[in-house]
Order: sequence, then structure tokens, then C-alpha cells
Amino acid sequence: MSYKKLPHHHGEGREFIQNQIDNVDNFQIVADVFKQLGDTTRVRIFWLLCHCEECVINISAMLDMSSPAVSHHLRPLKNSGLILSRRDGKEVFYKAADTPQSRLLHQMIEQVMEIACPESGGDNNDI
Repeated sequence: MSYKKLPHHHGEGREFIQNQIDNVDNFQIVADVFKQLGDTTRVRIFWLLCHCEECVINISAMLDMSSPAVSHHLRPLKNSGLILSRRDGKEVFYKAADTPQSRLLHQMIEQVMEIACPESGGDNNDI
């Protein structure tokens, strides 16, 4: 990438910033993750899966939603890498991915909502 001459000179060190701004793909990744959390139901599902591994039937019951509706929300969360799934026979279980991005989003949700995670124990994922 070439350095762009700016109309106003406010100091040196702008080349790094310009190179990052020109990398639209990186910003698209961030926008896609936040797009997934732009829906209340997805935030609720993601937060739930930060604390435990659950199947679609249980998630549906906890959120008082149909299984197809829950599956509709799980798909983009999984595609964005925020959650993982595993199959056990005919049942599929979901949990939050153990990644820096998922942990950061989990912390952000709890700070905004001013709640704290329950203590770890048993099968809690608690990322």
C-alpha cells in the first residue's frame, strides 16, 4: 500500500494507520462479529453458551422459543466462530468458543449488564 498524502499535516506516524485502514477485510471481520450480536436473542444465546453447553431443545425451552427459531440464531453465531458444536448421537450440543474474541465479548456483555458470572463448577464452560 502506498502512503497517501493527506490534505492536513498533523504529525508523523500515519503510515501504519493508513495501512490498517486500507485493510478493509479486517474491519469486515469485526463488523460481522458485531452484526451477530446486534440481535437480542443472539446475545442471550451467546451469553448462555458462555456458561454451559446446551442442546437446541434446552436452549429453546430456556428462551421460550421454537427449536427452528433457535437453530436460525445458532447458525450465524457458529459461522462467525463465536460458538462451537459437537454431536453426541442424534443430539448436537453448543458452547461458546474458547477464543480471546469470545472471552472479550463475554466480558463486555457482563460489564454492560453489570452482572457477574456464576462460579465455575461442574460442566460450566464459563469462558
